[in-house]
Amino acid sequence: MRSVYQAENIIDAQLVKDALESAGIPAFITGAALTGAMGELPVMGLIEVQVPDSAVDAAQPVVAEIDEWLSQRPQDGPAIDDAGWMPEPA
Repeated sequence: MRSVYQAENIIDAQLVKDALESAGIPAFITGAALTGAMGELPVMGLIEVQVPDSAVDAAQPVVAEIDEWLSQRPQDGPAIDDAGWMPEPA
């Protein structure tokens, strides 16, 4: 098994795993159980998505596409008390 993605959180890891599996590539998330120890363990590098050694080359373009999409999403959404945060009813 080889790591193909280090996730910031379990949601990102699951998105990458789902994309890989949709492409027919078996994928596994490691380190998710360690997130309960935040504050006692380093935050970065805990959660990884791994694939079999034979699938690394096939996984790389899928991971790159999802990583690009994740990097473009807004980091901060509107606050709940901001005026106009909800769409107008149709």
